[in-house]
Amino acid sequence: MARERVFREDQHQESHKLPELPEMNDFDPNKTDLDEELRPQLLQDVIGQKQVVDRLKIILDATRKRGDVLGHLLLDGPPGIGKTTLSTVIPRELGVDLQVAAGPVLDAPKDLLPYLTNATEGSVLFIDEIHRLRPAVEEFLYPAMEDFRIDIALGEGLNARTINMPLKRFTVIGATTRAGMLTAPMRDRFVYREHLDFYESEDLVEIVTRNAKKLRTTISPEAAAGIACRSQGTPRKANNILRRTRDFATLIHPTGEITSEIAEHALKVLEIDPLGLEKQDRRYLQTLVDIFNGGPAGLNAIAHSMSIPPDTLEDDVEPFLLRTGLVQRTPRGRVITTKGYRHLGLEPKPDPFPGMPRLF
Repeated sequence: MARERVFREDQHQESHKLPELPEMNDFDPNKTDLDEELRPQLLQDVIGQKQVVDRLKIILDATRKRGDVLGHLLLDGPPGIGKTTLSTVIPRELGVDLQVAAGPVLDAPKDLLPYLTNATEGSVLFIDEIHRLRPAVEEFLYPAMEDFRIDIALGEGLNARTINMPLKRFTVIGATTRAGMLTAPMRDRFVYREHLDFYESEDLVEIVTRNAKKLRTTISPEAAAGIACRSQGTPRKANNILRRTRDFATLIHPTGEITSEIAEHALKVLEIDPLGLEKQDRRYLQTLVDIFNGGPAGLNAIAHSMSIPPDTLEDDVEPFLLRTGLVQRTPRGRVITTKGYRHLGLEPKPDPFPGMPRLF
């Protein structure tokens, strides 16, 4: 069935001209509230992470063949890379129930109790940001994961007694962006561990093209490639940029198609440069140059200069800058590299030690 036209021809005679749109400072490419609509429903629909998906297929097929309960699974990797997606796909593949919890919300063992007692045979309990579980909650979870039982203390003092409550056999799937913060006892209780890495541009192009159809629009191959290469290897960023680009296409193109010209215009207004750097990333680099003469500079000093919490810089801004070689961490602090200078259109700082190998 043909798409209904968004504008009549007489309303849009100058569709080739891109209108001047206001600056959009509220754009956050890491927003998670719209993920569910574009999330794959089955393992065969998952794009990218091929080796991880192949290993999960083997695990799931073996579990189904044995008629057993899936062993506990830990997924780690950067934000927006697909940990939650895989965690929701797995119970669908097994045909079991799914419960979702967040580590920071579970303040005490009593908060975890309803999830454990409501678990059905073979069901999945997905705990996001599992590294942020409080010690008391984590220790309460140990016997539940290992022996499928919990000990509940009733009363106090001499009248106190302990009830041993058996549980249905279930699976814990934990997701974390900081695997190093997990305690060794918690990490050892996971039978399977998988690390998810950043996506290749080819996979992101396929994700953008497929999700454009889910959003009831069409996108040219050039526009899909332009969005993919600016997504910092993260599907969540690609999907959020796609949504915002669709808004531009709805207003500009007669049928709402996302052309390469519209995509470039949208990315310019959203202040995402060809390398994928956002406004905050470029501000980080500019601060290193203007205030610290290119570095070295400590994280806290940079954070105070930018009026941004150090954790935000370390978790959200620095990873991509380090990965693309624009910034380097040294024992004395952060240093902008030659590539970073050139990305800002500046000449690199003269080498203070001529004749010696340059580290950055």
